[in-house]
Amino acid sequence: MMQNEYRVIGVMSGTSLDGVDLAECNLYYSEGNGWEFNIGVTETVPYSEEWMRKLREAVFFSEGRLTTLDKEYTQLLGGMISDFIQRHQLKDIDAVCSHGHTILHQPEKGLTLQVGNLPEIARAIGLKVVCDFRVQDVELGGQGAPLVPIGDRLLFGDYDACLNLGGFANVSFERGEERIAYDICPVNIVLNALSEKLGKPFDEDGRIAATGIMDIELLNELNRLPYYQSKPPKSLGLEWVNEKIWPVLNASESSVENKIATFTEHAAMQIAGNFKSGTSILITGGGAFNKFLISKIRKSKAIEIIHPTSDIIEYKEALIFGLLGVLRLRNETNCLASVTGASRDHSSGKVFRKD
Repeated sequence: MMQNEYRVIGVMSGTSLDGVDLAECNLYYSEGNGWEFNIGVTETVPYSEEWMRKLREAVFFSEGRLTTLDKEYTQLLGGMISDFIQRHQLKDIDAVCSHGHTILHQPEKGLTLQVGNLPEIARAIGLKVVCDFRVQDVELGGQGAPLVPIGDRLLFGDYDACLNLGGFANVSFERGEERIAYDICPVNIVLNALSEKLGKPFDEDGRIAATGIMDIELLNELNRLPYYQSKPPKSLGLEWVNEKIWPVLNASESSVENKIATFTEHAAMQIAGNFKSGTSILITGGGAFNKFLISKIRKSKAIEIIHPTSDIIEYKEALIFGLLGVLRLRNETNCLASVTGASRDHSSGKVFRKD
């Protein structure tokens, strides 16, 4: 008989480099209700300044340095997860389901790399690990992203759309019988880096943006980037930000404060432009706490933005990677071709056992 109750740990590290999100996730399946969940203990483990620098610069590393980084990050991540389990005295864990950290994402070249997904992680933790969810999708001709939409469908299907504001803004929604999802634009991957120039890790509540003056010329240049006119399936990565966004921002003579104000307006315009008036949107991710950004989105379009409980706002992606791992263990679809553009739906992820 198929197991229908799972206790897993979902692990997520996003491009905004806020840290590693860890969440105890209890998942239940029944024929009548489908998948249901509750989130237990949670924690975000921040990166040291050295690790933030390494992960930010790794896109430029040689193949040899990337191999070393992968091994070192796998050890780091394994230690974080083991500490989390011991600190909270978690028992009877079916699996650890980990995204790893994206270093390279160039699906048009058949390339995606998430470090921290080596077999050694299972031995370090002493538990079954499900990880490396993106590679198979790219091998099947897909973008390898976004992966969260299957969880949006199965766990949060009561909303017209799900919007996550992390390093990038990404959206998922049903169109007919298909789930559609894609990255809209960069958000915190840019805003956090700009805030760091002012000695702040991020723009809390959008206060810096609220004091800045919008640069119309800069705003128009950002809004003209060709990606925004392209059709899904499509996804973004750090490489695109380095190639397309930073040259525009660095060429501007505006102050950092004004760049933050302008980029916040740019993100709000791009996000709002992807919804029809009256749409009900579940919003999650660190950007959901950026009050100024949210107010700008609401001003641009009459949409219903719903803030769930803080554990869902902060740990929804970790929860859904927990679900992706469970679906992989059940050999059920966890990656949708309608979302990524792969040749077929599939069950993606590697399963490593502790011995």
